[in-house]
Amino acid sequence: MKRKLIAMAVVGAMIASMAPTFTAQADTRTVAMICDSSISDGGWGMACYNAMMDAAEECGWETMYSDSIAQSSYYDTIVSYCDLGVDMIYAPGNQYTDAILQAAEEYPEIAFALLNGGESTPEKAVNGNVSSLLPDATQIGWIAGALAGLMTESGTIAFIGGMELDTTLAKYAGYGEAASFVAEEHGKSVTLLDPVYSGDFSASDKGLEFAKAMMDEGADVFFGDASAVDSGARQAIDEANEENGEITVYDIAQPADLLGQNDCVIGSQVTDNAVLIELSMKAVEEGEFGGETLYGTLQNGVLSAGALNEEIVPVDVQEEYAAYIQQMEDGTFMS
Repeated sequence: MKRKLIAMAVVGAMIASMAPTFTAQADTRTVAMICDSSISDGGWGMACYNAMMDAAEECGWETMYSDSIAQSSYYDTIVSYCDLGVDMIYAPGNQYTDAILQAAEEYPEIAFALLNGGESTPEKAVNGNVSSLLPDATQIGWIAGALAGLMTESGTIAFIGGMELDTTLAKYAGYGEAASFVAEEHGKSVTLLDPVYSGDFSASDKGLEFAKAMMDEGADVFFGDASAVDSGARQAIDEANEENGEITVYDIAQPADLLGQNDCVIGSQVTDNAVLIELSMKAVEEGEFGGETLYGTLQNGVLSAGALNEEIVPVDVQEEYAAYIQQMEDGTFMS
């Protein structure tokens, strides 16, 4: 087992005078992750951190990270790692774009991998040292939406977002599109409530608030793109189900297989970002990194559907859902 560097979590704003330090072997490359949510949030932050760790282990890289950082500290945190001479900065979200592009211009020798980065972002990097890692947001929405369309009884479903990003909007649209299509095929109709945004991926209390309000509007299936906010929503759903004495409101988790984390989770949309990060690392090693968008889809194995809660999801629904996922992989879904 290759040696793993003990990563240092810098919580909150980090300035240059508080920069992390480390000692790495001269022939060992290092990747540093910045994240505005927590790596232990049970959602996006945790999944993105685990993806980095898996890819680093596969490639033999050292790792560092700073989590729960404020938006005002994105750039300073990135620069602190650049000054340490890391080989790659990994930023898991489109919200880091401006800070990444600024730092990439000032540190041309460092590679910057932007998860959920825009398709046009790499061409904006004047030194050609930025790549976007872009899972197909529409397919992500489809994976959750098909299950929601099959499982909703009230005909009302909900979506909670962290920020109104392009990728989040695409997930919301795909979620509603697939849910409506599947429901109609089964003689039902679906209303997707307007999305709500917390503005802060760490605000679990917002998830509690949003979920309660949306359940009051009749929502019985939830999907989110909001990290710790999603965890708060699941807590509210679990509490409501417990009060009712049975599980009748469901959540579809992402981006890892979170079945069993909460009683209300009936399935998960899974994104294997480790594949995209590993490709980025190998490109750095080969001197070919930058200036491109690496896509993740159902077809190349980056996206998939996680396990279903067999105690809640009926056998016939499990089979129908598997068939819809196969259609998505084949490119025939909704065609």
